[in-house]
Amino acid sequence: MAEDNTLVSGVAERYATALFDLALESGAIDAVDADLSRFLALLNDSDDLVRLVRSPVFAAEDQLRAVSAILAKAGIGGLVGNFIKVAANNRRLFAVPGMIAGFRQLLAKHRGEVTAEVTSAEALSDAQVAALKEALKAQIGKDVTLSSNVDPALIGGLVVKVGSRMIDTSVRSKLNSLKIAMKEVG
Repeated sequence: MAEDNTLVSGVAERYATALFDLALESGAIDAVDADLSRFLALLNDSDDLVRLVRSPVFAAEDQLRAVSAILAKAGIGGLVGNFIKVAANNRRLFAVPGMIAGFRQLLAKHRGEVTAEVTSAEALSDAQVAALKEALKAQIGKDVTLSSNVDPALIGGLVVKVGSRMIDTSVRSKLNSLKIAMKEVG
């Protein structure tokens, strides 16, 4: 199973690097990033599209036809449209989410930004996002891009991951610590 992950990340990395280089050469980095975000939003909103992307049952031609129609309807063309079509034609559609993540890592590095994964119990407001970005920028010394997730199981608080560092201020974590401490006492 570890080999499969290596294969996917290797494929995703190569495709992401190629797309980034093309976007940089053509001066379309922001447009490519926006189109990739729109495609990722389509993936997040449609279980059927996720099945199409991940399932090895569909022939490459069927995946290419379906994804071409979806891209046309969503108005995603240019580099990103061609990129996703090439991935479909080469039976690499399953790796597109990893390719998008790889592209974003290259983009952040190019811009001198650091990406922080933030998991909260409920969606953060714009003011909270801005305050968190400023606090992280003050701590790290670089601009910070947030990748937000919502996990109601946290009950409250945040889990912030920046590189290899993690800050867990969630209520769930504090309750687990308290539970362990109570077991040691009793």
